[in-house]
Amino acid sequence: MSTTETGFSVLSGSAHGPVIALSEGLSFWGGVDPTTGRIIDARHPQHGAALTGAIVMMPTSRGSCSGSGVVLELALTGRAPAALVFSEPEDVATLGALVAAEIFGRALPVLRLRPAAYNALARTSFARITNTSISADGLEVPLTPMPDVALEMTGADRAMLAGQEGVAVAQAMRIIIAMGRQQGAVRLTDVSRAHIDGCIYAGPANLIFAEAMEAKGARVRVPTTMNAISVDRENWERQGVPAAFGGPAARLADAYVRMGCRPTFTCAPYLLDDAPRLDEFIGWSESNAVIFANSVLGARTAKHPDFLDLCIAMTGRAPLAGPFLDTERRARLVIDVDLPTSAGPEAWPLIGYLSGHLAQERVPLLRGVAKGNPTRDDLKALCAAFGTTSAAPMLHVEGVTPEADGAALPDAARAALTRHDLAAGWRRLNDGPAKVDLVAIGSPHASLEECRALAKVLDGRSRNPSVAAIVTAGRQVLAAAEADGTRESLAASGAEMIGDLCWCSISRPVFPVDVKTVITTSGKYAHYGPGLSGCAVRLGTLADCVEALLTGSAAARLPTWLS
Repeated sequence: MSTTETGFSVLSGSAHGPVIALSEGLSFWGGVDPTTGRIIDARHPQHGAALTGAIVMMPTSRGSCSGSGVVLELALTGRAPAALVFSEPEDVATLGALVAAEIFGRALPVLRLRPAAYNALARTSFARITNTSISADGLEVPLTPMPDVALEMTGADRAMLAGQEGVAVAQAMRIIIAMGRQQGAVRLTDVSRAHIDGCIYAGPANLIFAEAMEAKGARVRVPTTMNAISVDRENWERQGVPAAFGGPAARLADAYVRMGCRPTFTCAPYLLDDAPRLDEFIGWSESNAVIFANSVLGARTAKHPDFLDLCIAMTGRAPLAGPFLDTERRARLVIDVDLPTSAGPEAWPLIGYLSGHLAQERVPLLRGVAKGNPTRDDLKALCAAFGTTSAAPMLHVEGVTPEADGAALPDAARAALTRHDLAAGWRRLNDGPAKVDLVAIGSPHASLEECRALAKVLDGRSRNPSVAAIVTAGRQVLAAAEADGTRESLAASGAEMIGDLCWCSISRPVFPVDVKTVITTSGKYAHYGPGLSGCAVRLGTLADCVEALLTGSAAARLPTWLS
């Protein structure tokens, strides 16, 4: 059987293998074990599937920008899929495959198919890919290169591309231009600042990339902050982190600092004193930071994958595509949320998580939630959880976010989150053993207000000896909490504050080795935690977390406003 639909080779190459068609998008970071190539996302329908050597299909990826690092790691260790096939535009995994080919000579074909061809291929069991076609169980799909968009470049762009500013800058420009063309950009744009997500140690590939670029003379040219890293940079040896992990993780962080990045080491750069402004064009990576910047601050950035973040910081240029453009910031889905007026802060990660499932790659407008008067921390939780289950780079909240008025397209689809949906979602994320071993706060990094709120509820009471509590926060918040006594108050109750790393990059023994059940206020960590830690991870209210810390137990239950 042949099809008249032509597919596109985003990155060409030859491959063959069994077809694994995923029923929903996957975040490679936190969703795939780079040491085995298996899906570890415990909430994904194909949990446990082995992707190595397979033709892996999904509509598009979702979740973390760090997925590009996992794809590169898989490619360099021989554990990668044979090819990646998408039906929608996709940047994160594609960038990992592009870096594997551009810098390390490891080809990983990436294809994009139209719906009929994609659905036909998904029904097959084995496929063979060449530069010109896909053949599978009698199916034949012709392939052509992506349309050769004429990318307008300035004289400065051409000079960088030609190597006039060094080989590292030239390589960065080649990667930016390749990504821009596959995104359909017609030109590049200046950015005023960048945020690096690639400083998380997903494996040796991240370090190899950073040190290779540094050795070639890479230096950032715009103010550049750094994401949370994988160790507490100053204290990891004292904390007992094995040198085999802590050493490379620290080297990775140091490489980016030597390239001119600020050692902010936070996954919540919008909490820093110099947060971006409305309509400011920035080059950020890290999914929750991107969504918060676009949605809440009204700044403009694409959801840049790891490695592209450094390229943008080195050149000050980014493809003019995605949410840089007015048209791509419009809402294609309106979600009506039945939010009780009595809802607590735990409503926001729940709404974000469920809205992301509904939205998938579409920018949504949430209605009916302004009456909840969300704080900055509520919106932080909303955006982080949304970015876990969605591929979209932003959302709008009617009556709250700066671009919500008139954001919905006239033909936007409609959906609803009823109280029944909210209750069912809470039960799914809150389910697990009543006995709790660890309380996890700060994914994304906790704000000073969140630290104070925890200290206030604890009110000096001491933790149960069987339970640990860790709050991860950025250096700026740690300093403020130290200055106002909040850190001392938390320590008196047995809650430890740790800087530089975050829950999605924490490792044992900083993550206590004997923990079996974790409770958290983070929708993001409730999703990624089981796969990353091997533990049961439950979403709870702040009161649930405090109860668990004081007594060692917190029964699975609905918040009072959902009961």
